[in-house]
Amino acid sequence: MTDFQAEKRLVLEYYDALDRADGTELADVLQRYTSESYTWRAFHPFHMQTDATEVARLFWQPFRQSVTSLQRRMDVFIAGNNHMDDGNSVWVSSMGHLMGLFDIEWLGIQPTGKMVMLRYAEFHKVEDGKIADTAFYFDIPHLMMQAGYDPFGSQTAAHMVQPGPAPHDALLIQDADPSEGQRTMDAMNAMIGDLGTWQSGLPIEEELARTWHDDMIWWGPAGIGATYTIERYAKQHAGPFRAAFSERSGTGHIARIAEGNYCGFFGWPNFTAKPTGGFMGLPPSDTKCEFRVIDMYRREGDKLKENWIFIDLLHFYNQLGIDILANLKGPST
Repeated sequence: MTDFQAEKRLVLEYYDALDRADGTELADVLQRYTSESYTWRAFHPFHMQTDATEVARLFWQPFRQSVTSLQRRMDVFIAGNNHMDDGNSVWVSSMGHLMGLFDIEWLGIQPTGKMVMLRYAEFHKVEDGKIADTAFYFDIPHLMMQAGYDPFGSQTAAHMVQPGPAPHDALLIQDADPSEGQRTMDAMNAMIGDLGTWQSGLPIEEELARTWHDDMIWWGPAGIGATYTIERYAKQHAGPFRAAFSERSGTGHIARIAEGNYCGFFGWPNFTAKPTGGFMGLPPSDTKCEFRVIDMYRREGDKLKENWIFIDLLHFYNQLGIDILANLKGPST
């Protein structure tokens, strides 16, 4: 399948209705656009839900009450056949920020009355004119840091409100050339294949250079941060991460799509690993932890150039017995 216009229109209409709805209308919008067997996956503390009304009650209504004058600022919008089921399902993905005024407490995070941005990435499976599955991953610690909190302590890379792709060409409302999407899928699959070769003996920098440009940008989640160039990425994230974890499982993706120069995937979880070397300042642990992740990528030529990463670090900490949201004591500034 190479025509994704019906699926894209459905998701864009859903976003328009959702963003315009007031608190009392949110559940109706979700019910109107989703299937009866709807599944919604999100980060801690929301996790998996299978009822559209509950999704509205647990997430959308409280969030919209707290963050007012909401704007959706999309940086990426793509669709594609799912590589993980031989192309039998179609998924639409978007990424960007939900921006508004932080006026009322949310999840125990105290409001600032100022502009705030919740960075998000989302995958929607479209079947029979309805959204059947959603993975909606959002960086709550990133919002906390904008509000003056310090949920994790020092991080190895940079904290910032992250921009979209450098060429500003990722809103693919019209379908892209399928051959370009295949090139992008091939580049992503090659990179994923290399992830499974930690024991290959290659230095990290040489391994990364196989599938990444030297001036790659890794837009990581709050708590880890963003880093630039292979050399700094290896130093500020890939090296510390590999040293921290052992017994990493294989990759378990639910959806993997590509269109034009852009692609992405998500899992539930993507993989499991034990933080036997300690991570993010935490002591070593023999607990097998699962990682819920969305990755979005931009290809340039035959290699990857930019990567936006969403990792449920609140869930990771929770598995180690640390509930960051339950232990909030107020902002640090």
